[in-house]
Amino acid sequence: MPNRRSVVLVVEDDPIIRMGAAQLATEAGFEALEANGADEAIRILETRSDIRLVFTDVEMPGTMDGVKLAHYIRDRWPPVKLIVASGKTVIQEGHLPAGARFFPKPYSENTVVGAMIGMLA
Repeated sequence: MPNRRSVVLVVEDDPIIRMGAAQLATEAGFEALEANGADEAIRILETRSDIRLVFTDVEMPGTMDGVKLAHYIRDRWPPVKLIVASGKTVIQEGHLPAGARFFPKPYSENTVVGAMIGMLA
């Protein structure tokens, strides 16, 4: 079981999918925070030093997509673990920061939770 203090930031522009992903993280024992895009995610990361994992969609409006956000987070907050998901694009893990994971949508909730737990163990 994950450490209850582990904080996961869910970044997704679709509010229904975002709420579902946040609920998934909460039910797995994490504290879940939500952002509707990269800009909001960065603002949250700047104010919260306890975020251990970011779970982001790829296709989002704003200044950067989820892949660029993942690279930005890796450069600025190296310890933060990264999971990237997309229903439109398959991203090879070689195009993501080291250690990041990719899941196509619709993703298996058990697989994503297992990845979160494994990455934060």
